[in-house]
Amino acid sequence: MSTTAMSDLGQQGLLDITRSLLQQADLNGVAETLTQRVKQAGLAERAAVLLWQPGNQRVSYFTSPAVDPCRSGEETLLAQGPLHRLLSRPDTLQCDYSEFCASWSALSQSPFYGPFGRYAILPLAQEGRIFGGCEFIRANQTPWSEKELQRLQTLAQLVAIVAEQLQTRLSRSADRQQLRLERDNFRILVDVTNAVLSRLDIDELVSEVAKSLHHHFHIDAISVVLRSPQPGKLDVYTSHYLDGDTPLHDVAEVEESGSLSEQVFKHHQMMLLTLADMNQLAQGDRQLFSLWGNELQSICLLPLMSGETMLGVLKLAQRNEQVFNASNLRLLRQIAGRVSIAVDNALAYQEIQRLKERLADENKVLTEQLNTLDNEFGDIIGRSDAMLEVLRQVEMVAQSDSTVLILGETGTGKELIARAIHQLSQRREKRMIKMNCAAMPAGLLESDLFGHSRGAFTGASAPRTGRFELADKSSLFLDEVGDMPLELQPKLLRVLQEQEFERLGSNTLIRTDVRLIAATNRDLRQMVEDRQFRSDLYYRLNVFPIQLPPLRERPDDIPLLAKAFTSKIARRLGRQIDSIPTQALRTLCDMPWPGNVRELENVIERAVLLTPGNVLQLSLPEWSYSPASLPAEPLLEGEDEAQQIIRILKETNGVVAGPKGAAQRLGLKRTTLLSRMKRLGIDKDTLA
Repeated sequence: MSTTAMSDLGQQGLLDITRSLLQQADLNGVAETLTQRVKQAGLAERAAVLLWQPGNQRVSYFTSPAVDPCRSGEETLLAQGPLHRLLSRPDTLQCDYSEFCASWSALSQSPFYGPFGRYAILPLAQEGRIFGGCEFIRANQTPWSEKELQRLQTLAQLVAIVAEQLQTRLSRSADRQQLRLERDNFRILVDVTNAVLSRLDIDELVSEVAKSLHHHFHIDAISVVLRSPQPGKLDVYTSHYLDGDTPLHDVAEVEESGSLSEQVFKHHQMMLLTLADMNQLAQGDRQLFSLWGNELQSICLLPLMSGETMLGVLKLAQRNEQVFNASNLRLLRQIAGRVSIAVDNALAYQEIQRLKERLADENKVLTEQLNTLDNEFGDIIGRSDAMLEVLRQVEMVAQSDSTVLILGETGTGKELIARAIHQLSQRREKRMIKMNCAAMPAGLLESDLFGHSRGAFTGASAPRTGRFELADKSSLFLDEVGDMPLELQPKLLRVLQEQEFERLGSNTLIRTDVRLIAATNRDLRQMVEDRQFRSDLYYRLNVFPIQLPPLRERPDDIPLLAKAFTSKIARRLGRQIDSIPTQALRTLCDMPWPGNVRELENVIERAVLLTPGNVLQLSLPEWSYSPASLPAEPLLEGEDEAQQIIRILKETNGVVAGPKGAAQRLGLKRTTLLSRMKRLGIDKDTLA
């Protein structure tokens, strides 16, 4: 059976899932269908629905295959489990199995929860009331990405609607007319949801909202009101259905002061007014009645909320005042919730577009700087595909406050990349604070990071400000973070999570706003497996990893680096070096460079010092090549490097990687071989 990625569902896919859920007779069927869907999408291996019973403080549990909590005696345990925490903190809860066992040890022994890799529970809510949770369980420990969480949230919203409808159907089975109304309202809600969620342009979004509301409710004028970038102003996007189904679209900027929208922004409450209240309206709202020749009978304003944040106002005007009855208002509130999500997405998209344009401008500046030795980023030199990808990632993450983990061998330029991220961020007005975690013992490292109060330990005669305080509103670069002692790692994790810490010898909490950039040349994932590094800290650091390529995998950059280092070092030493022989550059490109860019710079400095004239004379120290850096198979007589690579590729049928691939036989890394093939113009797909 073919699977469909949640990211590719689109409107039809969302509607299909909704229909599948609605077809179920009970919540066990919903859980079974939900499990099938998340399995197909690769999001989880199991799903369950939990409903809170406020009367008896218990939990109903629905899964596939069905398990009766009453028979197993687990209702009380379930009531003290993750759902109980969700009721007090209504946001997504994630943890791995060890954290689950630590928090709910008794529940982890129940038949509901065998060993698993990753656990998440999302709230089921209707009209601001949490009535249950939607569980998702993964076999592996891979956390859900932001995109995957958005999909799970969409599923949870659908399950919430379905669960609410099922409960209503069961509790009011005698009232068939009410059920039909609920069904029709749900269809309207799904229709509106599908119509608006994919719209990322505000004008298109308002047009779709207006079309749906006019079709289902025959509302005459539909507006979305947003705060303007201009202080005290509102942007009003309106569709007027003056003549049939052909709307008149209008965008206007009005004063916020005295308007109906101002009151909704202030109180976060729905407002309903009739024609009799017109004298209370500000001039901008009176114009709406005037446009319709005073035919409008009522206006309804609904807040558009994202959590506790007020995004805007949905303003509806109607000639028939009977439209805004209790039943329709209840549905319109739900629709406003879906429109809020769409507006939030559209505003985020606008912001992303703005940042992309800004990044594009900064990219041009960065490119110019990279080509100028005297500028701020003159030491970041490289036009190879690998380095261009690194710079692209730098541009992508710089404007956010996300934690960055820079990985790479010693001498690859991790600090330069960290400085580039800081200089492109909005924190660039303050200097970046740097610290090497491998440079001092644990006691001094803790004091250096968090500071200490007077008398905290022997010799602490004066208080000291730590690096986290110094880096407030700036960036903190922790080099060699893999060497941080285990006993200090929980404190680092806490300050990353809570943005607060205590100085040594003090109980006073200090708040800080720090953007962390970490770097290491060690394999943190392996260290986690070896219990040399905390897994929770690793996941916290590994938000946005950037892997720096070793110099041997970017040979195209070696001539650029060599020329740049020669010019910089010669200028510093007061020497005049005009050129580098081609053979010297070729020799540099063929070397393995275990010390990477730092080693290359040292070699160039040695050469500049030993060059008597103005043509660089390469004076190389003796090299000890490791077996992995030399070809495993010798060149045949009369065969050059390109011919050897072509021969080996033919013998391996074009296979590059793997134990029987060309890279293994040549004693090279796969990326190194691919780089050489590109430099030599070898295409394995064209080899006979």
